[in-house]
Amino acid sequence: MKRRAFLRSAATGGTALIIGLRFGGERFAEAATGKAVPSPFDAWVRIDPSGDITLICGKSEMGQGVHTSLTQILADELDADWSRVRVEQAPTQPQIYDHGTGGSSSVRTSYLPLRQAAAAARAMLVDAAAERWKVKAAVCRTEAGFVVHGDERLGYGELVAAAARRPIPDLKKVALKDPAAFRLIGKSIPRSDIPAKVDGSARFGIDVRVPGMLFAVIARCPTFGGKPKAFDPTPAKAVPGVRHVVEVAAVPSAFSAGGVAVVADTSFAAMRGRNALAIEWDHGPHAAESNQTLRQSFEELTGKPAPAFRNDGDAAAALAKSAKRIDADYELPFQAHAQMEPLNATAHVRGDVVEAWLPAQDPTWGQDAIAKALGVKPAQVTVHTTLMGGGFGRRAQVDFIVEAAQVSKAVGAPVQVLWTREDDMQHGFYRPAALQRLTAGLDARGQPIAWHARMSSVSIARMWEPEKHKPESSEIDGAANLPYAIPNIRVEYADAASGVPRAWWRSVEHSINGFVVESFVDELATAAGADPLAFRLQLLAEPRSIKSVGDDAPLATQRLRACLELAAQKAGWGQPLPAGRARGIACHYSFMSYAAQVAEVSVESGRPRVWRVVAAIDCGRVVNPDGVAAQVESAIVYGLSAALKGAITIAEGRCEQSNFHDFEVLRIDEMPAVEVHLVPSSEPPTGIGEPGLPPLAAAVANAIFAATGKRLRRLPIRATDLA
Repeated sequence: MKRRAFLRSAATGGTALIIGLRFGGERFAEAATGKAVPSPFDAWVRIDPSGDITLICGKSEMGQGVHTSLTQILADELDADWSRVRVEQAPTQPQIYDHGTGGSSSVRTSYLPLRQAAAAARAMLVDAAAERWKVKAAVCRTEAGFVVHGDERLGYGELVAAAARRPIPDLKKVALKDPAAFRLIGKSIPRSDIPAKVDGSARFGIDVRVPGMLFAVIARCPTFGGKPKAFDPTPAKAVPGVRHVVEVAAVPSAFSAGGVAVVADTSFAAMRGRNALAIEWDHGPHAAESNQTLRQSFEELTGKPAPAFRNDGDAAAALAKSAKRIDADYELPFQAHAQMEPLNATAHVRGDVVEAWLPAQDPTWGQDAIAKALGVKPAQVTVHTTLMGGGFGRRAQVDFIVEAAQVSKAVGAPVQVLWTREDDMQHGFYRPAALQRLTAGLDARGQPIAWHARMSSVSIARMWEPEKHKPESSEIDGAANLPYAIPNIRVEYADAASGVPRAWWRSVEHSINGFVVESFVDELATAAGADPLAFRLQLLAEPRSIKSVGDDAPLATQRLRACLELAAQKAGWGQPLPAGRARGIACHYSFMSYAAQVAEVSVESGRPRVWRVVAAIDCGRVVNPDGVAAQVESAIVYGLSAALKGAITIAEGRCEQSNFHDFEVLRIDEMPAVEVHLVPSSEPPTGIGEPGLPPLAAAVANAIFAATGKRLRRLPIRATDLA
């Protein structure tokens, strides 16, 4: 049903009460009254005559539990009966919904608008009941899906027709519930998406099936920036089940590589057909790039001055007069996202009309990318957003989405483009490789008086937004806003040229800078002869507000200190451990949240073993404590894989890894015990999907130093570094 027709039916027939959620921006939507009001929409609240309540949510569910947490917010403010509340995935209509799901932003940006919309709906229902009872609204109250006055009760469903005819209150002025009265916010409610995932009825992108659908895999040039020079389709077409072999053009606006698609009745036939292809490749301009050439570039860039993005005092002068100087280089590799469900997308192009089924973190971008690639209007592209088997930033890209539309148009049938694990690994958008050169100075009392960092990486922004000339974007946050009380700080950044595709990886630059900063702080504590926890607490003793990069709120040092104290207390910092084990500590601020972690580690036969991780998190008011804990546990698993296992290396302009045998991830028997402790807060909710990752590698590396005396300055941790 078209949105406008649906709203008219709600207003005239009383079938449902529709409330728009107010978000930033100047969009207009037609409210249930039929009047155009300035009400930017992120989702619709629907109350049916039966009393059932539905949140139609624009945010994508990729395992983070957002459908449950957002519904809790709505249901609590609405005073709904939780057993009657449902959630539906919104259609991709960017004029109404904010579909972007990333940056740990879903709960943070939805919390107040959801409460405002629910409060408006509650007020309209109360007004409708008061009018029927001929009493003042102020003497009525709501509870569990009913409006109550004395002994009289009316269910929300009974009131929906009358309420739908009332004007929607100003969402900015509507009275919100006192947080002391919350019944659902702050409660660990089981996730609504789990039962379907357990019984197999959940529909992921790879599960999509439509009538007449074909399957495609694409042969892409193994070198980044390469393309087909010539190919013979005959051997592929000889494979039973293969229907078509078509060349797929690269789409620069979508950063898709192009290649040769083999389209078949089954995915297996398509893969066999691709294996049979004979292709001559033009390896393009980056065929000589390697880890060695990148390291040389990093060395050159960090060996000379670069633009400074923080410059407090005079770091050079302070270093010159310091009693003790500490120098260290930290190095991190490219990282693949390695989500469990390989990339896939399904599209059906019929003339100038397109229908697509996308496991996408930003289906709006997918819609726009398809429209641009095919020369149609975005309104002609209907997108169905499916569940995702992990995203981590990779499913925020649109290359795989555009491919499906291109192949469908070429063969005149619905097509599901599948990526194999090898495709996923070797044609990703990786976390940047980086090298950082740090120097610090201590005075005669062991106090740090200078901090100088020269950072270099293959900039994400240089690839995605070269016209903005801000290569430091997505590279310096977490380093430029150093929280410690050091009077002279200088942080410089220079980007290195590279043909390797890169983009946002879980916690983005914080995964790099959290490791570097917190490892180097540990080095300073050792040089000062101080306990690593006491050293940090001293440098955070004075409450200060540190300006953050971008739009994040300033870093409040007292909140970071509280996380450190809680993690240390719960981990038993300073108490005896079993023989061979040691503790390391680290903290970090990212996505407006604060995290501290203590890792218990041993090293046996040159191999580190992480036994326990204790995490303390301050993410403002917690909506679903169990959901927060699950996100932190997930970030720890992900961070341990990057710290101990996998790395993407480049040789001859291509990725050397291909699958989990040479890009390893943490196995279940290697998983440590994890404890997550929440710092009580009445502040608004902040991010949680990513903040649990940045301190992890440093906490582990610092524990290894405590156990062995070996200082680790590169990831992943290698046996040679422990020898």
